[in-house]
Amino acid sequence: MDMSGSCEIVVVDFWANGFGMRVRIALEEKGIMYKYEEENLENPQRSQLVLDMNPVRKSVPILIDEGKPVCDSLAILEYIDERWKDGFPSLLPEDPYERAVARFWAQYVDNKIFDTQAKFLKSKGEKKEDVKKELIGQLKLLDDALGEKLYFGGDKFGYLDVAFIPFSSMFSGYECHGSFKLEEECPKLSAWVKRCLAREGVSRVLPDFHQMYEIHKKWYGVE
Repeated sequence: MDMSGSCEIVVVDFWANGFGMRVRIALEEKGIMYKYEEENLENPQRSQLVLDMNPVRKSVPILIDEGKPVCDSLAILEYIDERWKDGFPSLLPEDPYERAVARFWAQYVDNKIFDTQAKFLKSKGEKKEDVKKELIGQLKLLDDALGEKLYFGGDKFGYLDVAFIPFSSMFSGYECHGSFKLEEECPKLSAWVKRCLAREGVSRVLPDFHQMYEIHKKWYGVE
């Protein structure tokens, strides 16, 4: 949603950044108007906007709310949920335990899946087969965590769905690169992806899967 004219909410990101996709999906699901500012991560030099808004990490995504920056995607998700609470659909569950579980799995995605994806794309030979098994195993854990629920939080699309669904834009790349079918390995997860993609707030944000795979091959030096 690239709004013209003045807008108090700005998202600074790069189109292929899965962490930033979270922010836009959350705003779309909440129905919040925002302006999108593209930051070209293929250029090693960060824009002045990024340097000013995130001088510590010099990275995206950045949510700018009335001139005030919020950085790091999971922190931004929680900010969005708290900032637009009354009268808006919530992302985090109300139950404290369920909130902790959602946060746990979101951290798991960031600390495990993301790193394993990079190793999987960069590795070769027998090492690649080992990492492929590791990646599939991690996805199977999320498949089990989803179980028979429509979404990770139950019947309602929420925090963990927002945090994880951007990674699905690389699932077809996993299959092409590793010669396996995710639907066979993780059938519940595959069905969940289809349900999420049927949501306008998700489909408007997620990029073309083939373009995602091509740019990741470039980033990781995949032959």
